[in-house]
Amino acid sequence: MSSKSTTQASAEQNPADIAREAFRRLAIRRIAPTPEAYRDIYNEIAGIPTPPPVGPTAAPAVDNGPENVLARFAARMTEQPGELADFGRRFNRAVKARDWEAYAATLSQLAERPLRKAGGIELAPMPEGEQTRLLRDLLSRTLTLAVASLLTGTPALAAEAESLGAATKEAHTEAGLSEIAVRLKQLCYQIELKSGDTAEQQELLLRLFRLLLENVSELLDDDSWLRGQVDAVQSLIEGPLDARALEAATRSLKDVIYKQSQLKHSMADVKVTVKNMMMTFIDRLGQVAASTGDFHEKIGNYSAKISQAQDIGELNSILDEVLQETRIVQGEALKARDNMVTARQEVQDAEARIHALETQLQHMSELVREDQLTGSLNRRGLDDVFERETARADRRGTPLCIAVLDLDDFKKLNDTYGHIAGDGALKHLVKIVKETLRSMDVIARFGGEEFLIMLPETTVDAAVATMTRLQRELTRHFFMHENEKVLITFSAGVALRRPHEDQTELVKRADAAMYIAKKTGKNRVVVAD
Repeated sequence: MSSKSTTQASAEQNPADIAREAFRRLAIRRIAPTPEAYRDIYNEIAGIPTPPPVGPTAAPAVDNGPENVLARFAARMTEQPGELADFGRRFNRAVKARDWEAYAATLSQLAERPLRKAGGIELAPMPEGEQTRLLRDLLSRTLTLAVASLLTGTPALAAEAESLGAATKEAHTEAGLSEIAVRLKQLCYQIELKSGDTAEQQELLLRLFRLLLENVSELLDDDSWLRGQVDAVQSLIEGPLDARALEAATRSLKDVIYKQSQLKHSMADVKVTVKNMMMTFIDRLGQVAASTGDFHEKIGNYSAKISQAQDIGELNSILDEVLQETRIVQGEALKARDNMVTARQEVQDAEARIHALETQLQHMSELVREDQLTGSLNRRGLDDVFERETARADRRGTPLCIAVLDLDDFKKLNDTYGHIAGDGALKHLVKIVKETLRSMDVIARFGGEEFLIMLPETTVDAAVATMTRLQRELTRHFFMHENEKVLITFSAGVALRRPHEDQTELVKRADAAMYIAKKTGKNRVVVAD
Protein backbone atom coordinates (compact mmCIF):
# COMPACT_ATOMS: atom_id res chain seq x y z
CA MET A 1 0.00 0.00 0.00
CA SER A 2 1.31 3.48 -0.91
CA SER A 3 2.09 6.16 1.64
CA LYS A 4 -0.75 8.25 0.29
CA SER A 5 -3.36 5.53 0.74
CA THR A 6 -2.05 4.76 4.23
CA THR A 7 -2.33 8.41 5.19
CA GLN A 8 -5.82 8.61 3.79
CA ALA A 9 -6.89 5.44 5.67
CA SER A 10 -5.34 6.72 8.87
CA ALA A 11 -7.10 10.07 8.54
CA GLU A 12 -10.40 8.30 8.39
CA GLN A 13 -9.73 6.62 11.78
CA ASN A 14 -11.33 7.76 14.98
CA PRO A 15 -8.88 9.86 17.11
CA ALA A 16 -9.76 7.69 20.12
CA ASP A 17 -8.73 4.57 18.19
CA ILE A 18 -5.48 6.28 17.13
CA ALA A 19 -4.74 7.19 20.77
CA ARG A 20 -5.46 3.62 21.87
CA GLU A 21 -3.19 2.20 19.18
CA ALA A 22 -0.49 4.68 20.21
CA PHE A 23 -0.62 3.37 23.77
CA ARG A 24 -0.36 -0.20 22.49
CA ARG A 25 2.69 0.55 20.32
CA LEU A 26 4.42 2.39 23.15
CA ALA A 27 3.95 -0.69 25.32
CA ILE A 28 5.10 -3.09 22.60
CA ARG A 29 8.20 -1.06 21.82
CA ARG A 30 8.96 -0.55 25.51
CA ILE A 31 9.19 3.23 24.99
CA ALA A 32 8.62 5.52 27.95
CA PRO A 33 5.27 7.30 27.33
CA THR A 34 6.65 10.82 27.46
CA PRO A 35 4.59 13.54 25.75
CA GLU A 36 7.18 13.73 22.99
CA ALA A 37 7.23 9.98 22.43
CA TYR A 38 3.45 9.78 22.47
CA ARG A 39 3.24 12.68 19.98
CA ASP A 40 5.67 10.97 17.63
CA ILE A 41 3.79 7.65 17.72
CA TYR A 42 0.46 9.45 17.35
CA ASN A 43 1.69 11.37 14.32
CA GLU A 44 3.16 8.19 12.88
CA ILE A 45 -0.19 6.37 13.07
CA ALA A 46 -2.21 9.37 11.89
CA GLY A 47 0.25 10.05 9.04
CA ILE A 48 1.04 13.56 10.24
CA PRO A 49 4.61 14.66 9.47
CA THR A 50 6.68 15.79 12.44
CA PRO A 51 7.63 19.52 12.03
CA PRO A 52 11.39 20.13 11.97
CA PRO A 53 12.91 22.34 14.69
CA VAL A 54 13.39 26.05 13.78
CA GLY A 55 17.09 27.00 13.75
CA PRO A 56 20.01 24.89 14.81
CA THR A 57 19.60 25.67 18.48
CA ALA A 58 15.88 26.22 18.56
CA ALA A 59 14.12 24.35 21.33
CA PRO A 60 11.08 22.29 20.34
CA ALA A 61 7.73 23.89 20.96
CA VAL A 62 6.13 22.79 24.19
CA ASP A 63 2.95 20.85 23.43
CA ASN A 64 0.93 19.75 26.51
CA GLY A 65 -1.65 17.91 24.42
CA PRO A 66 -0.19 14.38 24.82
CA GLU A 67 0.33 14.90 28.54
CA ASN A 68 -3.26 16.01 28.89
CA VAL A 69 -4.38 12.92 27.00
CA LEU A 70 -2.43 10.73 29.39
CA ALA A 71 -3.93 12.54 32.39
CA ARG A 72 -7.49 12.23 31.00
CA PHE A 73 -6.88 8.54 30.31
CA ALA A 74 -5.72 8.02 33.89
CA ALA A 75 -8.81 9.86 35.21
CA ARG A 76 -11.13 7.69 33.11
CA MET A 77 -9.39 4.55 34.38
CA THR A 78 -10.01 5.50 38.02
CA GLU A 79 -13.75 5.50 37.26
CA GLN A 80 -13.66 1.83 36.17
CA PRO A 81 -14.64 -0.97 38.59
CA GLY A 82 -12.35 -3.37 40.40
CA GLU A 83 -8.70 -3.74 39.46
CA LEU A 84 -8.95 -1.22 36.61
CA ALA A 85 -9.40 1.60 39.13
CA ASP A 86 -6.08 0.56 40.70
CA PHE A 87 -4.40 1.00 37.29
CA GLY A 88 -6.00 4.47 37.01
CA ARG A 89 -4.63 5.57 40.38
CA ARG A 90 -1.16 4.35 39.42
CA PHE A 91 -1.39 6.31 36.13
CA ASN A 92 -2.45 9.44 38.05
CA ARG A 93 0.50 9.22 40.43
CA ALA A 94 2.89 8.79 37.49
CA VAL A 95 1.42 11.81 35.64
CA LYS A 96 1.61 14.06 38.69
CA ALA A 97 5.21 13.05 39.32
CA ARG A 98 5.94 13.15 35.58
CA ASP A 99 7.44 9.69 36.11
CA TRP A 100 6.98 8.38 32.57
CA GLU A 101 8.95 5.22 33.23
CA ALA A 102 6.51 4.19 35.94
CA TYR A 103 3.66 5.15 33.57
CA ALA A 104 5.23 2.98 30.87
CA ALA A 105 5.58 -0.03 33.22
CA THR A 106 1.98 0.27 34.31
CA LEU A 107 0.87 0.66 30.71
CA SER A 108 2.79 -2.46 29.75
CA GLN A 109 0.98 -4.42 32.43
CA LEU A 110 -2.36 -3.08 31.25
CA ALA A 111 -1.52 -3.80 27.59
CA GLU A 112 -1.20 -7.51 28.40
CA ARG A 113 -4.97 -7.53 28.96
CA PRO A 114 -7.11 -7.34 25.80
CA LEU A 115 -9.65 -4.58 25.10
CA ARG A 116 -13.35 -5.30 25.08
CA LYS A 117 -15.34 -3.97 22.12
CA ALA A 118 -18.30 -3.01 24.28
CA GLY A 119 -16.16 -0.40 26.04
CA GLY A 120 -13.94 -0.57 29.07
CA ILE A 121 -11.15 -3.05 29.72
CA GLU A 122 -11.64 -6.60 30.86
CA LEU A 123 -9.20 -8.99 32.51
CA ALA A 124 -7.83 -11.62 30.17
CA PRO A 125 -9.03 -15.20 30.39
CA MET A 126 -6.52 -17.18 32.38
CA PRO A 127 -4.67 -19.94 30.54
CA GLU A 128 -6.34 -23.21 31.43
CA GLY A 129 -4.76 -26.66 31.35
CA GLU A 130 -6.38 -30.06 31.81
CA GLN A 131 -5.65 -30.14 35.53
CA THR A 132 -7.15 -26.67 36.01
CA ARG A 133 -10.32 -27.73 34.19
CA LEU A 134 -10.60 -30.90 36.27
CA LEU A 135 -10.13 -28.94 39.50
CA ARG A 136 -12.80 -26.43 38.47
CA ASP A 137 -15.24 -29.23 37.61
CA LEU A 138 -14.45 -31.01 40.88
CA LEU A 139 -15.03 -27.85 42.90
CA SER A 140 -18.27 -27.20 41.03
CA ARG A 141 -19.55 -30.74 41.66
CA THR A 142 -18.49 -30.60 45.30
CA LEU A 143 -20.43 -27.39 45.87
CA THR A 144 -23.48 -28.37 43.83
CA LEU A 145 -23.86 -31.95 45.05
CA ALA A 146 -21.95 -32.69 48.25
CA VAL A 147 -22.05 -29.35 50.07
CA ALA A 148 -25.63 -28.52 49.03
CA SER A 149 -26.87 -31.94 50.16
CA LEU A 150 -25.27 -31.44 53.58
CA LEU A 151 -27.09 -28.11 53.96
CA THR A 152 -30.65 -29.36 53.39
CA GLY A 153 -31.61 -28.08 56.83
CA THR A 154 -30.71 -24.51 55.76
CA PRO A 155 -32.28 -23.83 52.34
CA ALA A 156 -30.58 -20.44 51.95
CA LEU A 157 -27.07 -21.88 52.36
CA ALA A 158 -27.93 -24.86 50.14
CA ALA A 159 -29.12 -22.49 47.39
CA GLU A 160 -25.94 -20.41 47.70
CA ALA A 161 -23.79 -23.56 47.43
CA GLU A 162 -25.61 -24.62 44.25
CA SER A 163 -25.34 -21.12 42.80
CA LEU A 164 -21.65 -20.96 43.66
CA GLY A 165 -21.09 -24.34 42.02
CA ALA A 166 -22.73 -23.18 38.81
CA ALA A 167 -20.75 -19.90 38.85
CA THR A 168 -17.48 -21.79 39.33
CA LYS A 169 -17.94 -23.51 35.98
CA GLU A 170 -18.22 -20.16 34.22
CA ALA A 171 -15.36 -18.37 36.03
CA HIS A 172 -12.51 -18.18 33.49
CA THR A 173 -10.97 -14.83 34.44
CA GLU A 174 -9.02 -13.58 37.41
CA ALA A 175 -11.83 -11.22 38.36
CA GLY A 176 -14.37 -14.06 38.16
CA LEU A 177 -12.25 -16.29 40.33
CA SER A 178 -11.73 -13.46 42.81
CA GLU A 179 -15.48 -13.08 43.12
CA ILE A 180 -15.86 -16.86 43.57
CA ALA A 181 -13.21 -16.78 46.30
CA VAL A 182 -15.05 -14.03 48.19
CA ARG A 183 -18.37 -15.87 47.98
CA LEU A 184 -16.79 -19.19 48.95
CA LYS A 185 -15.11 -17.62 51.96
CA GLN A 186 -18.43 -16.16 53.09
CA LEU A 187 -20.18 -19.51 52.58
CA CYS A 188 -17.55 -21.31 54.65
CA TYR A 189 -17.98 -18.76 57.40
CA GLN A 190 -21.76 -19.26 57.42
CA ILE A 191 -21.34 -23.06 57.45
CA GLU A 192 -18.91 -22.78 60.36
CA LEU A 193 -21.45 -20.75 62.33
CA LYS A 194 -24.20 -23.21 61.49
CA SER A 195 -22.09 -26.27 62.42
CA GLY A 196 -21.22 -24.65 65.73
CA ASP A 197 -24.91 -24.14 66.49
CA THR A 198 -25.68 -27.72 65.45
CA ALA A 199 -22.93 -29.15 67.67
CA GLU A 200 -24.20 -27.12 70.62
CA GLN A 201 -27.75 -28.33 70.04
CA GLN A 202 -26.56 -31.93 69.79
CA GLU A 203 -24.66 -31.63 73.07
CA LEU A 204 -27.73 -30.15 74.79
CA LEU A 205 -29.90 -33.00 73.47
CA LEU A 206 -27.39 -35.59 74.69
CA ARG A 207 -27.30 -33.98 78.12
CA LEU A 208 -31.09 -33.98 78.26
CA PHE A 209 -31.14 -37.63 77.15
CA ARG A 210 -28.59 -38.61 79.81
CA LEU A 211 -30.62 -36.83 82.49
CA LEU A 212 -33.78 -38.62 81.36
CA LEU A 213 -32.05 -42.01 81.44
CA GLU A 214 -30.64 -41.33 84.91
CA ASN A 215 -34.10 -40.44 86.21
CA VAL A 216 -35.63 -43.56 84.64
CA SER A 217 -32.81 -45.70 86.04
CA GLU A 218 -33.48 -44.40 89.56
CA LEU A 219 -37.11 -45.54 89.30
CA LEU A 220 -36.20 -49.11 88.30
CA ASP A 221 -35.59 -52.03 90.61
CA ASP A 222 -32.20 -53.71 90.41
CA ASP A 223 -33.76 -56.80 88.86
CA SER A 224 -35.96 -54.87 86.44
CA TRP A 225 -35.96 -56.26 82.90
CA LEU A 226 -35.77 -52.69 81.59
CA ARG A 227 -32.52 -51.85 83.40
CA GLY A 228 -30.39 -53.77 80.89
CA GLN A 229 -31.67 -51.63 78.04
CA VAL A 230 -31.18 -48.38 79.96
CA ASP A 231 -27.61 -49.35 80.90
CA ALA A 232 -26.81 -50.30 77.30
CA VAL A 233 -28.02 -46.95 75.93
CA GLN A 234 -26.16 -45.04 78.65
CA SER A 235 -22.94 -46.88 77.83
CA LEU A 236 -23.43 -46.18 74.12
CA ILE A 237 -23.87 -42.41 74.42
CA GLU A 238 -21.01 -42.02 76.91
CA GLY A 239 -18.37 -43.06 74.37
CA PRO A 240 -17.59 -41.55 70.97
CA LEU A 241 -20.69 -41.73 68.81
CA ASP A 242 -20.24 -44.17 65.96
CA ALA A 243 -22.82 -44.44 63.20
CA ARG A 244 -22.50 -48.23 62.80
CA ALA A 245 -22.69 -48.82 66.55
CA LEU A 246 -25.77 -46.59 66.83
CA GLU A 247 -27.41 -48.36 63.90
CA ALA A 248 -26.68 -51.82 65.36
CA ALA A 249 -27.95 -50.79 68.80
CA THR A 250 -31.11 -49.34 67.25
CA ARG A 251 -31.83 -52.56 65.34
CA SER A 252 -31.20 -54.66 68.44
CA LEU A 253 -33.42 -52.50 70.65
CA LYS A 254 -36.20 -52.51 68.05
CA ASP A 255 -36.16 -56.30 67.97
CA VAL A 256 -36.08 -56.55 71.77
CA ILE A 257 -38.87 -53.99 72.22
CA TYR A 258 -41.06 -55.78 69.67
CA LYS A 259 -40.64 -59.14 71.42
CA GLN A 260 -41.17 -57.54 74.81
CA SER A 261 -44.41 -55.94 73.65
CA GLN A 262 -45.66 -59.37 72.57
CA LEU A 263 -44.70 -60.88 75.94
CA LYS A 264 -46.25 -57.99 77.84
CA HIS A 265 -49.55 -58.51 76.00
CA SER A 266 -49.38 -62.20 76.90
CA MET A 267 -48.78 -61.30 80.54
CA ALA A 268 -51.74 -58.93 80.47
CA ASP A 269 -53.94 -61.70 79.05
CA VAL A 270 -52.78 -64.12 81.74
CA LYS A 271 -53.51 -61.61 84.48
CA VAL A 272 -57.00 -61.04 83.10
CA THR A 273 -57.52 -64.81 83.13
CA VAL A 274 -56.41 -65.02 86.77
CA LYS A 275 -58.74 -62.17 87.65
CA ASN A 276 -61.68 -63.91 85.98
CA MET A 277 -60.90 -67.19 87.78
CA MET A 278 -60.77 -65.42 91.11
CA MET A 279 -64.16 -63.83 90.42
CA THR A 280 -65.57 -67.26 89.51
CA PHE A 281 -64.11 -68.68 92.70
CA ILE A 282 -65.79 -66.00 94.77
CA ASP A 283 -69.12 -66.61 92.99
CA ARG A 284 -68.83 -70.33 93.81
CA LEU A 285 -68.22 -69.53 97.44
CA GLY A 286 -71.29 -67.33 97.44
CA GLN A 287 -73.39 -70.09 95.93
CA VAL A 288 -72.15 -72.58 98.54
CA ALA A 289 -72.93 -70.13 101.32
CA ALA A 290 -76.42 -69.53 99.92
CA SER A 291 -77.10 -73.28 99.60
CA THR A 292 -75.89 -73.88 103.15
CA GLY A 293 -78.13 -71.10 104.46
CA ASP A 294 -81.18 -72.53 102.70
CA PHE A 295 -80.33 -75.98 104.07
CA HIS A 296 -80.19 -74.71 107.68
CA GLU A 297 -83.48 -72.93 107.20
CA LYS A 298 -85.11 -76.06 105.80
CA ILE A 299 -83.67 -78.22 108.62
CA GLY A 300 -85.31 -75.82 111.10
CA ASN A 301 -88.65 -76.26 109.35
CA TYR A 302 -88.24 -80.03 109.35
CA SER A 303 -87.50 -79.96 113.09
CA ALA A 304 -90.87 -78.24 113.66
CA LYS A 305 -92.64 -80.79 111.45
CA ILE A 306 -91.05 -83.69 113.35
CA SER A 307 -92.23 -82.31 116.67
CA GLN A 308 -95.77 -82.13 115.30
CA ALA A 309 -95.78 -85.59 113.61
CA GLN A 310 -98.53 -87.97 114.76
CA ASP A 311 -97.34 -91.33 113.42
CA ILE A 312 -94.39 -93.24 112.03
CA GLY A 313 -95.47 -92.80 108.41
CA GLU A 314 -95.44 -89.05 108.74
CA LEU A 315 -91.96 -89.19 110.35
CA ASN A 316 -90.67 -91.40 107.54
CA SER A 317 -91.93 -88.92 104.97
CA ILE A 318 -90.22 -86.03 106.78
CA LEU A 319 -86.97 -88.03 107.05
CA ASP A 320 -87.03 -88.74 103.31
CA GLU A 321 -87.32 -85.03 102.61
CA VAL A 322 -84.45 -84.31 105.02
CA LEU A 323 -82.24 -86.91 103.34
CA GLN A 324 -83.12 -85.51 99.92
CA GLU A 325 -82.13 -81.98 100.96
CA THR A 326 -78.95 -83.32 102.56
CA ARG A 327 -77.97 -85.09 99.36
CA ILE A 328 -78.59 -81.87 97.37
CA VAL A 329 -76.43 -79.84 99.74
CA GLN A 330 -73.78 -82.54 99.69
CA GLY A 331 -73.70 -82.49 95.86
CA GLU A 332 -73.42 -78.70 95.83
CA ALA A 333 -70.58 -78.88 98.33
CA LEU A 334 -68.71 -81.52 96.33
CA LYS A 335 -69.23 -79.53 93.13
CA ALA A 336 -67.95 -76.34 94.81
CA ARG A 337 -64.95 -78.26 96.16
CA ASP A 338 -64.13 -79.58 92.69
CA ASN A 339 -64.50 -76.08 91.21
CA MET A 340 -62.25 -74.64 93.89
CA VAL A 341 -59.58 -77.29 93.27
CA THR A 342 -59.75 -76.60 89.53
CA ALA A 343 -59.58 -72.85 90.08
CA ARG A 344 -56.61 -73.27 92.37
CA GLN A 345 -54.77 -75.35 89.76
CA GLU A 346 -55.54 -72.78 87.07
CA VAL A 347 -54.22 -70.00 89.29
CA GLN A 348 -51.01 -71.94 89.90
CA ASP A 349 -50.63 -72.55 86.17
CA ALA A 350 -51.20 -68.85 85.46
CA GLU A 351 -48.60 -67.89 88.05
CA ALA A 352 -46.12 -70.25 86.41
CA ARG A 353 -46.85 -68.71 83.00
CA ILE A 354 -46.35 -65.20 84.39
CA HIS A 355 -43.03 -66.24 85.92
CA ALA A 356 -41.93 -67.76 82.62
CA LEU A 357 -42.91 -64.60 80.73
CA GLU A 358 -41.01 -62.42 83.18
CA THR A 359 -37.97 -64.66 82.70
CA GLN A 360 -38.28 -64.23 78.93
CA LEU A 361 -38.51 -60.46 79.36
CA GLN A 362 -35.33 -60.53 81.40
CA HIS A 363 -33.66 -62.58 78.67
CA MET A 364 -34.86 -60.14 76.01
CA SER A 365 -33.32 -57.29 77.98
CA GLU A 366 -30.01 -59.16 78.17
CA LEU A 367 -29.95 -59.51 74.37
CA VAL A 368 -28.85 -55.87 74.12
CA ARG A 369 -25.60 -57.02 75.72
CA GLU A 370 -24.77 -59.16 72.70
CA ASP A 371 -23.22 -58.10 69.41
CA GLN A 372 -26.01 -58.43 66.87
CA LEU A 373 -23.76 -59.42 63.97
CA THR A 374 -21.60 -62.14 65.54
CA GLY A 375 -23.57 -63.29 68.59
CA SER A 376 -20.62 -62.62 70.89
CA LEU A 377 -20.86 -60.27 73.85
CA ASN A 378 -20.61 -56.53 73.25
CA ARG A 379 -18.71 -54.07 75.43
CA ARG A 380 -21.55 -53.85 77.95
CA GLY A 381 -21.79 -57.62 78.28
CA LEU A 382 -18.00 -57.88 78.59
CA ASP A 383 -17.97 -55.39 81.46
CA ASP A 384 -20.52 -57.47 83.39
CA VAL A 385 -18.66 -60.75 82.82
CA PHE A 386 -15.29 -59.19 83.68
CA GLU A 387 -16.66 -57.85 86.96
CA ARG A 388 -18.09 -61.27 87.85
CA GLU A 389 -15.01 -63.28 86.88
CA THR A 390 -12.48 -60.95 88.52
CA ALA A 391 -14.46 -61.05 91.77
CA ARG A 392 -14.47 -64.86 91.62
CA ALA A 393 -10.74 -65.00 90.80
CA ASP A 394 -9.90 -62.67 93.71
CA ARG A 395 -12.10 -64.68 96.05
CA ARG A 396 -10.70 -68.09 95.06
CA GLY A 397 -7.15 -67.00 94.24
CA THR A 398 -7.33 -68.56 90.75
CA PRO A 399 -5.57 -67.22 87.61
CA LEU A 400 -7.48 -65.27 84.99
CA CYS A 401 -6.16 -64.66 81.46
CA ILE A 402 -7.46 -62.67 78.55
CA ALA A 403 -6.50 -62.74 74.88
CA VAL A 404 -6.97 -59.82 72.49
CA LEU A 405 -7.07 -61.06 68.90
CA ASP A 406 -7.39 -59.23 65.60
CA LEU A 407 -8.05 -60.70 62.15
CA ASP A 408 -5.06 -60.38 59.83
CA ASP A 409 -5.44 -58.34 56.61
CA PHE A 410 -9.13 -57.72 57.29
CA LYS A 411 -9.15 -54.53 55.19
CA LYS A 412 -7.72 -56.43 52.23
CA LEU A 413 -10.44 -59.07 52.65
CA ASN A 414 -13.11 -56.35 52.63
CA ASP A 415 -11.61 -54.64 49.59
CA THR A 416 -11.31 -57.94 47.69
CA TYR A 417 -14.59 -59.66 48.52
CA GLY A 418 -16.78 -56.85 49.91
CA HIS A 419 -18.16 -55.97 53.33
CA ILE A 420 -20.66 -58.83 53.29
CA ALA A 421 -17.76 -61.25 53.11
CA GLY A 422 -16.03 -59.34 55.92
CA ASP A 423 -19.10 -59.72 58.14
CA GLY A 424 -19.24 -63.40 57.27
CA ALA A 425 -15.59 -63.84 58.26
CA LEU A 426 -16.28 -62.28 61.67
CA LYS A 427 -19.24 -64.61 62.25
CA HIS A 428 -17.14 -67.59 61.14
CA LEU A 429 -14.42 -66.69 63.63
CA VAL A 430 -16.88 -66.45 66.54
CA LYS A 431 -18.44 -69.78 65.54
CA ILE A 432 -15.05 -71.56 65.55
CA VAL A 433 -14.15 -69.95 68.90
CA LYS A 434 -17.39 -71.09 70.56
CA GLU A 435 -16.98 -74.61 69.19
CA THR A 436 -13.34 -74.85 70.32
CA LEU A 437 -13.26 -73.23 73.76
CA ARG A 438 -14.82 -74.31 77.06
CA SER A 439 -18.33 -73.27 78.06
CA MET A 440 -16.88 -71.11 80.84
CA ASP A 441 -14.71 -69.15 78.37
CA VAL A 442 -16.22 -65.98 76.96
CA ILE A 443 -15.69 -64.13 73.67
CA ALA A 444 -16.68 -60.49 73.19
CA ARG A 445 -16.40 -58.18 70.21
CA PHE A 446 -14.09 -55.39 71.26
CA GLY A 447 -13.90 -53.36 68.06
CA GLY A 448 -14.39 -53.68 64.30
CA GLU A 449 -12.40 -56.89 63.72
CA GLU A 450 -10.92 -57.07 67.23
CA PHE A 451 -12.17 -59.57 69.82
CA LEU A 452 -11.42 -60.32 73.46
CA ILE A 453 -11.48 -63.83 74.91
CA MET A 454 -11.69 -64.29 78.68
CA LEU A 455 -10.22 -67.51 80.07
CA PRO A 456 -11.08 -68.06 83.76
CA GLU A 457 -8.96 -70.43 85.89
CA THR A 458 -6.30 -70.56 83.16
CA THR A 459 -2.54 -70.04 83.44
CA VAL A 460 -0.71 -67.98 80.85
CA ASP A 461 0.91 -71.08 79.30
CA ALA A 462 -2.47 -72.75 78.98
CA ALA A 463 -3.92 -69.57 77.47
CA VAL A 464 -1.14 -69.46 74.82
CA ALA A 465 -1.77 -73.13 74.02
CA THR A 466 -5.50 -72.44 73.71
CA MET A 467 -4.94 -69.57 71.28
CA THR A 468 -2.53 -71.67 69.23
CA ARG A 469 -5.08 -74.49 69.07
CA LEU A 470 -7.71 -72.00 68.00
CA GLN A 471 -5.43 -70.77 65.17
CA ARG A 472 -5.05 -74.35 63.95
CA GLU A 473 -8.81 -74.93 64.05
CA LEU A 474 -9.37 -71.75 62.08
CA THR A 475 -6.86 -72.93 59.48
CA ARG A 476 -8.55 -76.32 59.21
CA HIS A 477 -12.04 -74.91 58.82
CA PHE A 478 -11.94 -72.61 55.82
CA PHE A 479 -14.32 -69.69 55.55
CA MET A 480 -16.48 -70.20 52.46
CA HIS A 481 -17.55 -67.19 50.42
CA GLU A 482 -19.58 -67.89 47.28
CA ASN A 483 -18.16 -71.42 47.08
CA GLU A 484 -14.61 -70.08 47.37
CA LYS A 485 -12.32 -71.06 50.25
CA VAL A 486 -10.91 -68.05 52.05
CA LEU A 487 -8.17 -68.56 54.63
CA ILE A 488 -8.45 -66.20 57.59
CA THR A 489 -5.92 -65.93 60.41
CA PHE A 490 -5.53 -63.77 63.49
CA SER A 491 -2.78 -62.32 65.67
CA ALA A 492 -3.25 -62.47 69.44
CA GLY A 493 -1.81 -60.99 72.59
CA VAL A 494 -2.24 -62.93 75.87
CA ALA A 495 -2.06 -61.32 79.32
CA LEU A 496 -2.32 -62.84 82.82
CA ARG A 497 -4.26 -60.60 85.20
CA ARG A 498 -2.19 -59.22 88.03
CA PRO A 499 -3.65 -59.06 91.55
CA HIS A 500 -6.49 -56.53 91.61
CA GLU A 501 -5.59 -55.24 88.12
CA ASP A 502 -8.49 -53.36 86.51
CA GLN A 503 -9.92 -54.10 83.09
CA THR A 504 -8.44 -51.08 81.31
CA GLU A 505 -4.84 -51.84 82.27
CA LEU A 506 -5.18 -55.57 81.57
CA VAL A 507 -6.65 -54.99 78.10
CA LYS A 508 -3.97 -52.38 77.37
CA ARG A 509 -1.19 -54.90 78.04
CA ALA A 510 -2.84 -57.61 75.94
CA ASP A 511 -3.49 -55.15 73.12
CA ALA A 512 0.16 -54.08 73.06
CA ALA A 513 1.22 -57.73 72.79
CA MET A 514 -1.22 -58.25 69.93
CA TYR A 515 0.35 -55.37 67.98
CA ILE A 516 3.78 -56.94 68.49
CA ALA A 517 2.37 -60.15 66.98
CA LYS A 518 1.12 -58.14 64.02
CA LYS A 519 4.48 -56.48 63.42
CA THR A 520 6.51 -59.68 63.73
CA GLY A 521 4.77 -61.66 61.01
CA LYS A 522 1.05 -62.03 61.87
CA ASN A 523 -0.77 -65.28 62.73
CA ARG A 524 1.21 -65.32 65.99
CA VAL A 525 0.54 -65.37 69.74
CA VAL A 526 2.60 -63.06 71.96
CA VAL A 527 2.56 -62.95 75.77
CA ALA A 528 2.24 -59.50 77.35
CA ASP A 529 4.86 -58.17 79.75
